[in-house]
Amino acid sequence: MREELRDRVARGVAWSLAEKAGSMLLQMGVSILVARMLAPEDYGVMALLTVFATLSLVVVDSGFSQTLIRSREPSPSDYRSVFRFNLTVATLLYGVMVALSPLLAAFFDQPVLTRIAPVLFLLLPLNALCVIQQAIYTRRFRFDTLSKVVFASSAVSGGVAVAMAWSGCGVWSLVGQRLAAMGVKAALLWMLSDWRPAGRYDGRALRAMAPYSLRLLATDLISTLYNNISQLFVGKMYSAEMLGFFNQGQKLKDLPVTATIQSVQNVSFPALSKIREEPAKFAEGYRQLLLMVAFVVSPVMLGMVAVAEDLFALFLGEKWMPTVPYFEILSLSGLFMPLAMVACNVLKARSDGSVIVRLEVVKKSIQTLILAVSIPCGVTAIAWGVVAMAFCELALNLRAARRFAELPLGRIIGAVVPAFVLALAMFAAVRLYGGVVTLALPLLLLTKILLGAVLYVGLSLVFRLEAAQVALGMLRRMRERS
Repeated sequence: MREELRDRVARGVAWSLAEKAGSMLLQMGVSILVARMLAPEDYGVMALLTVFATLSLVVVDSGFSQTLIRSREPSPSDYRSVFRFNLTVATLLYGVMVALSPLLAAFFDQPVLTRIAPVLFLLLPLNALCVIQQAIYTRRFRFDTLSKVVFASSAVSGGVAVAMAWSGCGVWSLVGQRLAAMGVKAALLWMLSDWRPAGRYDGRALRAMAPYSLRLLATDLISTLYNNISQLFVGKMYSAEMLGFFNQGQKLKDLPVTATIQSVQNVSFPALSKIREEPAKFAEGYRQLLLMVAFVVSPVMLGMVAVAEDLFALFLGEKWMPTVPYFEILSLSGLFMPLAMVACNVLKARSDGSVIVRLEVVKKSIQTLILAVSIPCGVTAIAWGVVAMAFCELALNLRAARRFAELPLGRIIGAVVPAFVLALAMFAAVRLYGGVVTLALPLLLLTKILLGAVLYVGLSLVFRLEAAQVALGMLRRMRERS
């Protein structure tokens, strides 16, 4: 990468990771407090509608925001037309989803869904209001502003969730949290941004963006469906309580995974798009992204598996202990998902989108077979199926990305495997320590975390892991500029 772009990416990643880490810790605290006050069934009911809300949000965007980020110089007409399209689709889709909610309630035998749907699906128009502002800030690498907005929305929505749960609102606490987060985010982005949708709608602008955007829509929609479909099967075939345990494991696993994916997605896609015409720099940028993501993700996910039982026992209590096996298994999928996103960004930056759609068809065909085998075998098998699907996603994305980035397989392995091996050694040491040491639970958990962190960082420096050297170099440059 060019030095200027690399530093901008480093600052962007630093801001984004700082916000995500802060938001993750805040959300984890909120999740613990709320989970102690709610029943597993409440999370099961919320999980069902959340799947449909997530799919609907993908349809609302329709891939146009990513097209704007990828474009060299979007015109005011482009921004204005995408905004009005998104808002129109969001309004129409809101009506459709509310109308379908009685059918969903009957299918899953959860009558409460008909009362929740009209409120929860307000997420669609709220999200449509701020998509353009977020795309503009992303294009400008203004991740400091975006980070502050997201953190503020997390703080407000967390307070809303805790207050509602304390007041005995049950599942409505989770609904209030989602709406408050989106509402605050939309309001702040409108206040801080000077962009306004002035002027006429231009259908030609949308038609010019449509081929690439609709390919991304198809890809994102299929991917989102398969990432969430396991919860629909658990909700249909098993009890709401069982779905609550499974969903809580998925949700807590997703806190660090989503934070990493969003940070990488927000920064790497615009950065790679800017150098997509320079093959050598593009390949090196891609390699460094794989390097750093593996360096961060491997110890976090394996570390969570190592301390899962103590973590749940201390913070969530006996009520949630059935979640531990699902959490441990699902956390393994977090090793693969962020890396798969990096490879996918290579395809988004350099291809015309058609290869992404074809790749999704292949991936989902394989993943359908995985689901067909795992679903009849129980919830634990479904969790292992999720891990297998994530690995499949990574392997196929890496293979497809090699067509668009001149990076040999050996260099890809060299970027990813060393961090994983050291994290595996850390995991084994922490598990061994927990098996031979007897301490009070809070002290045991604290010493396990400290041991894992010191051991991983120490091994990285002793073996001169490239990612550790890159991280130290970035920190030195950022300190010199501050």
